[in-house]
Amino acid sequence: MTAQRIIAGASGYSFKEWKGTFYPEKMKPEEMLAWYSARLPTVEINNTFYQMPKAAVLENWTKTTPENFKFAVKAPRRITHMSRLKADTAADSVNFLYTTLATLEAKRGPVLFQLPPFLKKDLPRLSEFLALLPDDHGAAFEFRNDSWFDDDVYDALKAAGASLCLSEREDNAPPPLVETASWGYVRLRLETYSDADLQQWAARLAATAWRDVYVYFMHEPTAPAYAQTLMQFSSS
Repeated sequence: MTAQRIIAGASGYSFKEWKGTFYPEKMKPEEMLAWYSARLPTVEINNTFYQMPKAAVLENWTKTTPENFKFAVKAPRRITHMSRLKADTAADSVNFLYTTLATLEAKRGPVLFQLPPFLKKDLPRLSEFLALLPDDHGAAFEFRNDSWFDDDVYDALKAAGASLCLSEREDNAPPPLVETASWGYVRLRLETYSDADLQQWAARLAATAWRDVYVYFMHEPTAPAYAQTLMQFSSS
């Protein structure tokens, strides 16, 4: 059996608030990605929710980071919040998204489709949208309306090889951990995690059949240390 890999990082890396804790005090913004990627194996890019970076930016990211580094990318709001996964209006945006991300080559990790809380379960809409995705989509879906947590939704994700994102937030009940793909996507959004909390998460993830598990902590200065600690617990 292949050993499970916990691939943990933060939701973003370019934060001046991290200077003096994770980054040196005098680090320039353009130096942050190289420093970050030398210490953590992945980052979740959230700015793509508002605007996709140009191919030249993605090319620079690939040159700046180690060989096995992975970029998880949040899908644009044009797809999730404006088109609301409607296949007929989202198709061009989906094509543009994946065409642009191809610039990352092997460093492209999962693509997170985070739906708005007001969007309730619509299985036909989800199924039609899943049919738009390319074969190597690496798509994870974060549902923020409880109506989506249903067996027929899980079956649709499984059929498409898409992952159900497990998101722990201050304002929600313990989320369901349902394995719909061979890999997992977890967002740990609490402001504070103790070592005991992280050890429990490591054990919980180890109990799954996931081959790779991508885990992202909120953009607090504590995020890098949380990610490193989680990976240490997972490897011990």
